Amino acid sequence: MNETDIRAVAVATLQAIAPEIEAEELRGDQPLRKQVDLDSMDWLNFLLGLHEKLRVDIPEADYIKLVTLDDVVAYLKAKLG
Repeated sequence: MNETDIRAVAVATLQAIAPEIEAEELRGDQPLRKQVDLDSMDWLNFLLGLHEKLRVDIPEADYIKLVTLDDVVAYLKAKLG
């Protein structure tokens, strides 16, 4: 799975939680939770959705590494290796 595919899955997962999100307006280098105004429960649902769709374990200790969309994509790409 390449970065484009992973990004598409991440954006689709976000849109399932917050349908008002416009994918083309998301900036990969900006804090994701701020861009889409996700509370902690929405964020957890996002990470769980990624786990379900991609079968990637995301330990709670790694949550701090996942700030931007680029962070999420790079993390998942490394895990899917």
